[in-house]
Amino acid sequence: MAANKKILVLPGDGIGPEVMGQVRRVVDWFARHRAVGFDLQEGLCGGAALDRHGVPLTDETMADAMNADAVLFGSVGGPKWDDLPFEKKPERGLLRLRKEMELFANLRPAVVFDPLVGASSLKPEIVRGLDILIIRELTGGVYFGEPRGIETLPDGTKRGFDTQVYTTPEIERVAAVAFDLAKKRRNKVTSVEKANVMHSGVLWRQTVAALHAAKFKDVELSHMYADNCAMQLVRWPKQFDVIVTDNLFGDMLSDCAAMLTGSLGMLPSASLGAPDATGRRKALYEPVHGSAPDIAGKGIANPLAELMSYSMMLRYSFDLAEDADLVDRAIGKVLADGVRTADIAEPGSTTVSTSQMGDAILGALDRLGR
Repeated sequence: MAANKKILVLPGDGIGPEVMGQVRRVVDWFARHRAVGFDLQEGLCGGAALDRHGVPLTDETMADAMNADAVLFGSVGGPKWDDLPFEKKPERGLLRLRKEMELFANLRPAVVFDPLVGASSLKPEIVRGLDILIIRELTGGVYFGEPRGIETLPDGTKRGFDTQVYTTPEIERVAAVAFDLAKKRRNKVTSVEKANVMHSGVLWRQTVAALHAAKFKDVELSHMYADNCAMQLVRWPKQFDVIVTDNLFGDMLSDCAAMLTGSLGMLPSASLGAPDATGRRKALYEPVHGSAPDIAGKGIANPLAELMSYSMMLRYSFDLAEDADLVDRAIGKVLADGVRTADIAEPGSTTVSTSQMGDAILGALDRLGR
């Protein structure tokens, strides 16, 4: 690959810089041994940008993201910035990236590696072999709907309000991504909403059903209420292949699915925009685990979700499936060898630091990929 593919690296806050540091080592390994080279540029987002520039994301960094072929993101937030006004909170930087890059489809796989079956809180027979993909609509819904705010009522009490709103095109485009990806998997989509109590849910169900009938009849489609889906994820998760849902429910259900894998530290994600005339999509890749301020700076964070986010970047942005598979195989090899960070440690395993996990991954890549 030509080295002119531009990757914007935004480590962010908390454990973000720690886990990103290990992924940078893997990126360097691929540049040396697999001719997978990128032009890397690093920037600030979240609390780090607030401390330096007074805003969670500068216009200059936003422009860099728009010009990049992909963005590799760490995490944002922490108690240091809890008392800031809503519009200046660190998370607003990430939300701005998602909104202005029009990253409407958030892909969150939940895969249980065989060596980690025992790390899940569920019984081994429930999670062994689990491989599901949750697709969350990312730029609409209650997180962006208007009106929103907090107002004082005539009696002096306050009322907080947010608006859950979706249009037909917003639903169609994320559902189409779900159907297309299901064709490359087990050909089954479960569409999740609350059509029993929400008008936006009724529209969601109607729109997905109409799109299925018009263009994707060859894909199996079922509908499920979000509360039932949450229950089914812990009852019988292997019934699912691809789940597509809105912004709010996707946020909740994907975190629930993360714990099926044993740890939030094992869940990557990809956020994709619509393809342009050349087929290129704007894209941002990030772990689901957040900034974890309670363990930041201790050198014990799990870098594997960030590394799997890099694997997703290779696969979805650059069509490098073989190299993505190599990353995933290296992770599987390390886990099979009993190497663990503290969040996924089990009796008999070897508990390592963040950097030692990076060492182990590089060693596995040396054995598997040269």
